[in-house]
Amino acid sequence: MKKRENNPAKAIAVGAGQRADPPSPNLPGQIFPQHLATGFWPAVLLTGLVLLVYWPALRGGILWDDVAHLTRADLRSWAGLGRIWFELGATQQYYPILHSAFWLEHKLWGDALLGYHLVNVFLHAAGACLLVALLRRLRLPGAWLAGFIFALHPVQVESVAWITEQKNTLSLVFYLLAALAYLRFDQDRKGSAYGWATGFFVLALLTKTVTATLPAALLVVFWWQRGRLEWRRDVGPLLPWFVLGAAGGLFTAWVERTLIGAEGAAYNLDLLQRGLLAGRVVCFYLGKLFWPAELIFTYPRWTVDATVPWQWLFPLGLLALTAVLWSVRSRWRGPLAGLLIFGGSLFPVLGFFNVFPFIYSYVADHFQYLASLGIIVPVAAALTGALERTQQPWRRAGQLLLVLLVAGLAGLSWRQSRMYRDSETLYRTTLARNPTSWMAMNNLATIWHESGHKSAAILLVEEALRQNPAIPISHYNYGFFLLNVPGRLPESIAHLETALRLNPKYAKAHNGLGAALLKIPARRAEALAHFEAAVRLMPGLAFARFNLANALLRQPGRLADAIQNLGVLLQDQPDDAEVHNMLGEALLLAGRNREEARAHFETALRLRPDYRAARDNLAKLTPVRP
Repeated sequence: MKKRENNPAKAIAVGAGQRADPPSPNLPGQIFPQHLATGFWPAVLLTGLVLLVYWPALRGGILWDDVAHLTRADLRSWAGLGRIWFELGATQQYYPILHSAFWLEHKLWGDALLGYHLVNVFLHAAGACLLVALLRRLRLPGAWLAGFIFALHPVQVESVAWITEQKNTLSLVFYLLAALAYLRFDQDRKGSAYGWATGFFVLALLTKTVTATLPAALLVVFWWQRGRLEWRRDVGPLLPWFVLGAAGGLFTAWVERTLIGAEGAAYNLDLLQRGLLAGRVVCFYLGKLFWPAELIFTYPRWTVDATVPWQWLFPLGLLALTAVLWSVRSRWRGPLAGLLIFGGSLFPVLGFFNVFPFIYSYVADHFQYLASLGIIVPVAAALTGALERTQQPWRRAGQLLLVLLVAGLAGLSWRQSRMYRDSETLYRTTLARNPTSWMAMNNLATIWHESGHKSAAILLVEEALRQNPAIPISHYNYGFFLLNVPGRLPESIAHLETALRLNPKYAKAHNGLGAALLKIPARRAEALAHFEAAVRLMPGLAFARFNLANALLRQPGRLADAIQNLGVLLQDQPDDAEVHNMLGEALLLAGRNREEARAHFETALRLRPDYRAARDNLAKLTPVRP
């Protein structure tokens, strides 16, 4: 009888049908292996290529919800940092490590966007190098090939070129550090290694909770190594991680649904529809990994219909593929392990939980940033193993093909990153590839409206309304754009009211409707109520608080409330000339110290020397000499 093989490295090699890399030495007492030290020049080359590939995006501007993620003025103090950690709703999502990183970055370079882009690029390169370290610790072949494919694959461009998605690049670094530390613990069972691993896992969760899938991925890796799992050795130590991950994931799902707004008719899918959707989502991402063509910022949103026969092909095909891989697991576990890690890492965005971007599309490139490792790693291992079994001169030809593969991916990523150089380019390109994207229409219309192309903006929002008349933002934009168009105030009010009927918690729509009603003397009390609702729903919405203060100044007996709101605004925006001027006017109306009012008028003029209203107010306080 043949003796059972207990060597994990050889088990992997047998399972994958490939020769394993030799183990790399570790320095005494260190948690992580020194693989990157022995691979210094490949790491330098990888980082340089990533920097080159993303060069077109380094000067990119603010995109979509970057404004909501980058640290607001009211959060830039030490007290603001405390709010990031302890005030739910102070930031777009409760990812305190991510927003603490943004807070620190603002301290370092302020509003200069180049710094944020460079951080994303270097975090992405660091993640790829850590992936190499992890694979070499596992003694898997093709570690550097996997690192280069991951670093240069075009599906990653959205995560790296878009500042908001620092949540992906930063969380991946913590995810891989946690995995490396846990593998050390699995080797020597020292509590210090387990503590480091758990600490990095918590940091990853507090950066982005999709990393909650790490303990399940580790169990798959151990099964891949050993062919079986043991409760005490493999499962037991990871149980606390499963609890932490489940708690973090459920909390994020609650935040998405209740605070961000991922609920309503757009998310009404039954369990059967969600199962159909999940199968199609996995197949879509697999397709984009193997054939990364026509990548789009916003893909068309599918209609999920269980009565359409071809929609069943996706989940059934996926089940058939899984069954085939399961049947060959005794001699080739790698592909099944990779598919399990891929699907498991995608689980939070497969459709079983409501995610706010589903209102635009059920898929997005940045959703598979972490999950792509599950496919890239076994593919790289298989390619490397096949190459090593090839005889000369075919081996040299194979090496050339791998170099061309990496170069081709780099070229596609460079071309893709050019989309992210500015918002207008991004949305124009999106509409060229997805002409029905009402999200891109609304965002491009906003850009046009702010740049003075108001008629074109109105026409584009009209098209967005034709594409989907049930979307609140389209009605809000249309109503807001018509606000100052002569003779169209009734239309403006009607669309703003529709936006609020579709989403009663829409703070910007409350503010817009308040601004419209303020133009009608008989409805100013209603306007005030909408401004108050906007500030209550979104306390950091500065222009809504300004409008509220302005409306309060016109209401008898509300002068003190106006002054209080202007004071709050000045705390958040001390360099706003209009707020200083309005506060000076309010102080005079309240009979307060004239010198206090004068100081605010002078500050407004210092901030805006051409501010005529502040100059006139200051002149009224200056006595005329005979």
